[in-house]
Amino acid sequence: MKDNDPTGGAFGYSTLVVGMALAVLVGWSVWWVVRYLRADAMTRRSIRQAVRVRRTWKRLAQMLKLCATDKMPAPLASLSNSDGRPIRPRVLVPALKVTHDEYGVIAQASCLPGVGLAEFQKATPYLADAWRMARVSALPGDKPGQVTLRGVRVDPLIVPTVHVPTGRPQEEYAVWELGVDEYGMPVVVPLKEVPGVAMGGLPGFGKTSCVNRLVCDWAPSPAIQFVFFDGKVSHAYEGDYADLVQRAFEFCGDDLEEANKKLKELVELRRARSASIRRVLGVKNMWHVGPSEDWPLIVVIIDEAHTYFRDHKGSDPATKKLAALAAENARLVEDLVKKGRSVGFMTFLTTQKTTGDAIPTFIRDVCPVGLSFAQKTADAAVAALGDDIREWPDASPVTLQDPAYVGVAVMSQHGRPGFIRIRTPYVADRDATSVAEATAYLVQHPARLLEELTGRTVVDLTKEDPEPPAMAA
Repeated sequence: MKDNDPTGGAFGYSTLVVGMALAVLVGWSVWWVVRYLRADAMTRRSIRQAVRVRRTWKRLAQMLKLCATDKMPAPLASLSNSDGRPIRPRVLVPALKVTHDEYGVIAQASCLPGVGLAEFQKATPYLADAWRMARVSALPGDKPGQVTLRGVRVDPLIVPTVHVPTGRPQEEYAVWELGVDEYGMPVVVPLKEVPGVAMGGLPGFGKTSCVNRLVCDWAPSPAIQFVFFDGKVSHAYEGDYADLVQRAFEFCGDDLEEANKKLKELVELRRARSASIRRVLGVKNMWHVGPSEDWPLIVVIIDEAHTYFRDHKGSDPATKKLAALAAENARLVEDLVKKGRSVGFMTFLTTQKTTGDAIPTFIRDVCPVGLSFAQKTADAAVAALGDDIREWPDASPVTLQDPAYVGVAVMSQHGRPGFIRIRTPYVADRDATSVAEATAYLVQHPARLLEELTGRTVVDLTKEDPEPPAMAA
């Protein structure tokens, strides 16, 4: 008779459900404790802050008026109101999903009628105080109707970071991973169809290291080829690019005549690509099909650009010759920047002050992307970032002259008003050397590749192709 007792069966089933629930709870608790114990001290503190943010959110949201009042009674409340008393309006609090990282917390908040991005932005100073953060930002969320709240406990701008290249090609071409902003969020700049980038800043504040990271990240791709112009040195084995020169199909030092020759070759290559792109690729714009091993993106890096463009004053023959070379160099680079985008040229120009005497304005003003590390004067900041930087004094690169800000750059926000400050990471020399050595076999002169595609000589190269890594000196 007991076997047919339905009560016993229900009791056994409920026991099983409770046991499974307890097992899940215990498993989740063990997982949470293990994750907490394995985290570093900074992340542990962020975990505790995230728990506190979740626990106190409903009360804090009402105190900061980040809630909405719904006076319309719910259907169930109306049905259960048998005594005829007025039904109290409901207080709606935005749902909050909180995660953490080493810098602080990231929260996704849902908007409500009358409680949107503007209200959250107005409340950020009070959220920072309540959450015990250095600062809190409110930005549009990943989905419509959401706001992303970012709170940082420590200033990411003064925490030096290191980047170790993976040695693997990026999943997407022409994506520049710069670093993290002042809220610890990754900053990624799409450079597809960008003809040029202008970068300024005082010596030793991170310009070359920033370019090094880009080269190390892009070097593993056979669809990208590099050429270096380094105005600080005379030979390839000197200076900041000595570790990466194996990955370049050309290198030029501070010799204006040599630079003039190599720039002429690049312009000849640009013209040859323009003449043959439709026949070879079937399109007028290389970016419609993307770079390839046969038609690579040519990244022209011109460091200390003022070396090649400076207007030399003097009436003696030697000075006149230098002035003529500098003027022609500027004209040739203008050609690459203004006409090279659609055929696969991208030019990076770095200098200390991006004023018109260092980078001619007819070149600088057609570079859509501009960055500036620390600057001494407001005029230098305006030259690098445009006149709008005057309206954002807190973001001015003039405020970055402290040694703690070595490696910190300023740029305009992509698709948003204002400017952001970015902590760019340091790439160790040994890592740069490893990447260059591992990818040196990918070096091919783009002119040779175009000759193979078209069957005719496009550039009269007097220099032989680079030796393979095993034979290099």
